[in-house]
This record gives sequence, structure tokens and C-alpha cells, in this order.
Amino acid sequence: MVETLSIAVIGAPGVGKTSIIRQFIYNDFSEAYTPTRTRYVYRPSVILNGNMYELKILDVPPISSFPSSSSQEWLDLRCRGVRNANAYILVYDICCVESFEYVKMIRQQIVEHRESSSSEVPILVVGNKRDLQRQRFMPRRAVSVLVKKTWKCGYVECSAKFNWHVVLLFKELLGIAVARGMRQNHTSIRLQGALQRNRCTIM
Repeated sequence: MVETLSIAVIGAPGVGKTSIIRQFIYNDFSEAYTPTRTRYVYRPSVILNGNMYELKILDVPPISSFPSSSSQEWLDLRCRGVRNANAYILVYDICCVESFEYVKMIRQQIVEHRESSSSEVPILVVGNKRDLQRQRFMPRRAVSVLVKKTWKCGYVECSAKFNWHVVLLFKELLGIAVARGMRQNHTSIRLQGALQRNRCTIM
């Protein structure tokens, strides 16, 4: 039986979350910025330690807050499926402190409003636009320590534009999911190339 893993990708406008997803699945990047206005679902497949997973990646438009209840989730089409996601990728722009504050707010609300134990929900914070390293608002180490030690979340920096660490961040998220009990075995994750459309990739 193939298990489905739902991943919600959330971030402020312009941080590049859609670009990250498209690089991961299609190895594609567009210089033109198109705001995400509606929720979009991608369904790639991966093989992890001999087990096949159908990924349901939710590209979530910017939301003012994480839905505090199931009724609120279903009233807003942008939020459908967000509360029950198996894992979260929270994306910010390393050059924009406001986008980091947004991630901080959403992460806190996930902890407060998730029905299940928040400590068991894998959350990966992703700093995008690493290619603009010289314009960052805070040193990488300082952010990493805050996210890992205080927030108890995973942390990865990437560049969607240059496809740098994009595959790594999904590998990292699945690693967190395995470590937190989505699978009892704690074997290593092996990655062979990025995902492509209509193709299953071994991880």
C-alpha cells in the first residue's frame, strides 16, 4: 500500500516557495514573479528506504494566519488541507526580515492550533535566495541556532534560482519525518537526482 505524505509549503509573498517546488519537481525556474493566489497541489512520488510515498505538496497562498479550527480551514479555500498536513515547509527570504517574522508567526500558530501534538509535526524552516547572501539581514549561524535550538525545527538555506540545496531541503524534511515516527526504522536517506514530472525517484 502506498502511503501519502501531505506537505504544506507556506511563506510570505515573493519568498520563492513556488519556485522551490517547481525546481524540485520539474527542474524549472522562471525569472518572472507570479503571485500565488490560489492553493495548488503537486503530486510527485518518491521511494524512501524501499517504501513508496505519494507526496501531496500544497503550495499555499499567503494567509493572514494559520487556521485555528477545522471550520475556519474549510471556510477559506486557500487553507484547505493545511491543518492536517503531515509536515510543513516554512519559507522566508534571507534578505527580508519581514518574511522571517511571518514564518515566526505561522510556526507559533501551528504549535498552538494543531490538534495533534505539535512536537510530532515535522517543521522545516527554509531560507531562500542564498544567491543574495551579501544582502541578508542576519548571519546564517544566528538564524540556524534560533530555529534549531529555540523553535526545535529543521533549518536549510537554498537558492531556488540556481537549484542549490533544493533537493536537500526535501531530503531533510523527510529525514525529520522518519526520525519523528512516520516510519519506525531510522535508516539513512539515499537520494538519486531531483524529481521530474510523471517520474518516481529513489530517495
